[in-house]
Amino acid sequence: MSEEKPKTALERKAREWIKERGVTLKDIGELVHYLQSPYQESLTLEKCIKHVDRVLSKREVQNAVITGIQLDVLAEQGKLDSPLQETIFTDEGLYGIDEIIALSIVNVYGSIGFTNYGFIDKQKPGILKDLNDKSTGKCNTFLDDIIGAIAAAASSRLAHSLANDEEVD
Repeated sequence: MSEEKPKTALERKAREWIKERGVTLKDIGELVHYLQSPYQESLTLEKCIKHVDRVLSKREVQNAVITGIQLDVLAEQGKLDSPLQETIFTDEGLYGIDEIIALSIVNVYGSIGFTNYGFIDKQKPGILKDLNDKSTGKCNTFLDDIIGAIAAAASSRLAHSLANDEEVD
């Protein structure tokens, strides 16, 4: 279960910030497994993590990760101007920009990512439940959607590779 070595400084930073915010590749791999195991009997966590790794190697994903996490951190530190500070810190329901950033990730491997994302965003299994716990004092307004989107994209990648009986690049 080896993690792919980051190829750029941007990828390295995105992976580092995800880890610093308390999310592991295993956590995201478990979400992929949750999404795809009903359709693939012999699906392993290792295979899921491999697809998460590949999603994280995409520049558009890395850009979404660093943008969203930075906004969460700034909100957590109280460094945004009002009303944006309160909107992001409380994860105000009608804000929606957090989901827009997530949608930039889910489309990387086709439209199936949208349905995967919608499903997992409503269910909030695994790490997504933890990231949505407002009692921690942490702001994960963007991170929870980004992690769900990475899992949805990896799940889509996995489905495409199964359908094509080949590895998707």
